[in-house]
Amino acid sequence: MGKSEQASAGNETEITLGVLEAVEENSAVTQRSVASELGIALGLTNAYLKRCIKKGLIKVNQIPPNRYAYYLTPKGFSEKSRLTAEYLSSSFTFFRRARTQCEGILGECEAKGWNRIALVGDGDFAEIATLCAREFDLLLVGVLDDAASSSGKAGLPVATDLKELGEIDAAVITDLNDPQSAFERVRGRLPDARVLAPDMLRIRRNGAGGNMSAGK
Repeated sequence: MGKSEQASAGNETEITLGVLEAVEENSAVTQRSVASELGIALGLTNAYLKRCIKKGLIKVNQIPPNRYAYYLTPKGFSEKSRLTAEYLSSSFTFFRRARTQCEGILGECEAKGWNRIALVGDGDFAEIATLCAREFDLLLVGVLDDAASSSGKAGLPVATDLKELGEIDAAVITDLNDPQSAFERVRGRLPDARVLAPDMLRIRRNGAGGNMSAGK
């Protein structure tokens, strides 16, 4: 696949993901508002919505007066998670963006005196966070991941339960495959303000009204 084809595929993934996210956030969303949010033409938005409906990712119901309500189907939720992982892993600027956002989060932790940090999700993002942590006066205590082993891809101890990692000041979401599930897994175990996530993971907190890297 040439560079132009890769860019086209990446753009298609990003638009489809944006449409699914917009519907998930607000079932009463309009095609015009989606087009405005994504910065694309209204006709293109209409085409992507129709494609998602045809694929069974979105269900549409007519509501009076002459309006439509859109809902993500279970298949749509699954596809949204898959596309999120695909978008992140195929992004040409993934490493640079990931490093910048990890540095911002770890810098915030250091400033607030949160010194013992757990990563949630093993893999490439956890490796980048591990590299960034060397620039701060912090201790990464380990990685929370279902595939427990003595050390994960990031070279840290891996645990299946947060309690196994001992005392923790904050957790950073580094799961690329299903970051939203990783976030839900940890919330409640720590105050919401101490469960942090890079913006590029597109995690949503109920009632937060959009992406949040950290509570203030």
